[in-house]
Amino acid sequence: MAGHSQFKNIMHRKGAQDAKRAKQFAKVIRELTVAARSGLPDPTSNPRLRAAIAAARDVNMPKDNIDRAIKKATGTAGGDDYVEVRYEGYGPAGVAVIVEGLTDNRNRTASDVRAAFSKYGGSMGETNSVSFMFRRLGVITYPLSVASEDDMLEAAIEAGAENVVSSDTTHEITCEVESFFAVRDSLEPKFGEPESAKLDWRPENTVMLDEEKATSVFKLLDVLEDNDDVQNVYANFELPDDLAEKLSS
Repeated sequence: MAGHSQFKNIMHRKGAQDAKRAKQFAKVIRELTVAARSGLPDPTSNPRLRAAIAAARDVNMPKDNIDRAIKKATGTAGGDDYVEVRYEGYGPAGVAVIVEGLTDNRNRTASDVRAAFSKYGGSMGETNSVSFMFRRLGVITYPLSVASEDDMLEAAIEAGAENVVSSDTTHEITCEVESFFAVRDSLEPKFGEPESAKLDWRPENTVMLDEEKATSVFKLLDVLEDNDDVQNVYANFELPDDLAEKLSS
């Protein structure tokens, strides 16, 4: 693992995810709001809303909360109005960072993100200043138990996916962004609802960090993740296995 996935996995093992449940719900509600307004409020005909509902279930949001958020977004009262934003820059040790957000105040969010970069040894750049170092992909994950490696690979390629990587616990299917919803919808009837299905930024190259540099990078990522307006943070770092294990313990 590298970058965002590795950071999230380590923070999850430390128990930070449980401590931030309320913030997770708030972020998911923002995505549900934007997704519901981007098309029909019916998830069967709104792929982004289906993905948002899956993300809500992934953090164990109650069904009543999900329904309430969708109704509020599409009701006459309207509720909050969010716009999508993306910021890019460099963190400590030259690590490239992409920050995605949903905000009702662009100036506030840009100021907060810029301040975080500056405080923790980085610098915010212009749009596309680091995204060329990443690849935008659709990523669909299934438990290993749903199919053999060969069966999953065959089904995924037939559905239009690019690749499947099977680990000890999961099958990870990757595809082009344009094929994401078609691939997911093709696999669901065969294997059920995926463990997760999302668009991701994957680094083309990574920066290997030692413990001191990793600590500095994690401070920046943690502050960015903690911002209410920030939905996702991606970075192109990598850790040696022994250090990742140490930080996860």
